[in-house]
Amino acid sequence: MRAVLIILGVLLLAGGIYVLAGHGSYQTTDTLVQIGSAKVSATHDKALPQWVGIAGIVVGALLAIGGFLKKG
Repeated sequence: MRAVLIILGVLLLAGGIYVLAGHGSYQTTDTLVQIGSAKVSATHDKALPQWVGIAGIVVGALLAIGGFLKKG
Protein backbone atom coordinates (compact mmCIF):
# COMPACT_ATOMS: atom_id res chain seq x y z
CA MET A 1 0.00 0.00 0.00
CA ARG A 2 2.86 2.34 0.81
CA ALA A 3 4.49 1.88 -2.59
CA VAL A 4 1.16 2.48 -4.34
CA LEU A 5 0.73 5.82 -2.55
CA ILE A 6 4.24 6.91 -3.47
CA ILE A 7 3.92 5.90 -7.14
CA LEU A 8 0.48 7.48 -7.50
CA GLY A 9 1.71 10.66 -5.82
CA VAL A 10 4.72 10.95 -8.10
CA LEU A 11 2.55 10.37 -11.19
CA LEU A 12 0.11 13.09 -10.12
CA LEU A 13 3.01 15.44 -9.42
CA ALA A 14 4.43 14.83 -12.88
CA GLY A 15 1.02 15.29 -14.50
CA GLY A 16 0.46 18.55 -12.63
CA ILE A 17 3.82 19.91 -13.71
CA TYR A 18 3.07 18.86 -17.30
CA VAL A 19 -0.23 20.77 -17.25
CA LEU A 20 1.32 23.87 -15.66
CA ALA A 21 4.03 23.88 -18.32
CA GLY A 22 1.25 24.42 -20.89
CA HIS A 23 1.28 21.03 -22.57
CA GLY A 24 -2.04 19.65 -21.32
CA SER A 25 -4.91 20.07 -23.78
CA TYR A 26 -8.04 18.40 -25.06
CA GLN A 27 -10.05 18.58 -28.27
CA THR A 28 -13.65 19.60 -28.82
CA THR A 29 -15.63 19.19 -32.02
CA ASP A 30 -18.39 21.61 -32.96
CA THR A 31 -20.91 21.15 -35.74
CA LEU A 32 -21.00 24.38 -37.71
CA VAL A 33 -23.60 23.56 -40.39
CA GLN A 34 -25.77 20.51 -40.95
CA ILE A 35 -27.98 20.12 -44.00
CA GLY A 36 -29.54 16.69 -44.24
CA SER A 37 -26.83 14.08 -43.83
CA ALA A 38 -24.02 16.48 -44.77
CA LYS A 39 -22.38 18.44 -42.00
CA VAL A 40 -19.40 20.72 -41.53
CA SER A 41 -17.56 20.43 -38.23
CA ALA A 42 -14.54 22.08 -36.66
CA THR A 43 -12.12 20.66 -34.11
CA HIS A 44 -10.54 22.99 -31.55
CA ASP A 45 -7.65 22.36 -29.16
CA LYS A 46 -8.29 23.78 -25.70
CA ALA A 47 -5.72 24.03 -22.91
CA LEU A 48 -6.45 22.57 -19.50
CA PRO A 49 -6.95 25.24 -16.83
CA GLN A 50 -4.02 25.97 -14.50
CA TRP A 51 -6.02 24.97 -11.43
CA VAL A 52 -6.01 21.36 -12.72
CA GLY A 53 -2.20 21.35 -12.68
CA ILE A 54 -2.05 22.97 -9.26
CA ALA A 55 -4.56 20.46 -7.87
CA GLY A 56 -2.51 17.59 -9.33
CA ILE A 57 0.66 18.89 -7.71
CA VAL A 58 -0.98 19.39 -4.30
CA VAL A 59 -2.77 16.02 -4.24
CA GLY A 60 0.28 14.22 -5.62
CA ALA A 61 2.55 15.78 -3.00
CA LEU A 62 0.15 14.84 -0.21
CA LEU A 63 -0.07 11.24 -1.43
CA ALA A 64 3.70 10.91 -1.85
CA ILE A 65 4.41 12.41 1.58
CA GLY A 66 1.73 10.17 3.11
CA GLY A 67 3.37 7.14 1.48
CA PHE A 68 6.81 8.09 2.81
CA LEU A 69 5.53 8.75 6.34
CA LYS A 70 3.29 5.68 6.60
CA LYS A 71 4.59 3.04 8.99
CA GLY A 72 4.48 -0.51 8.09
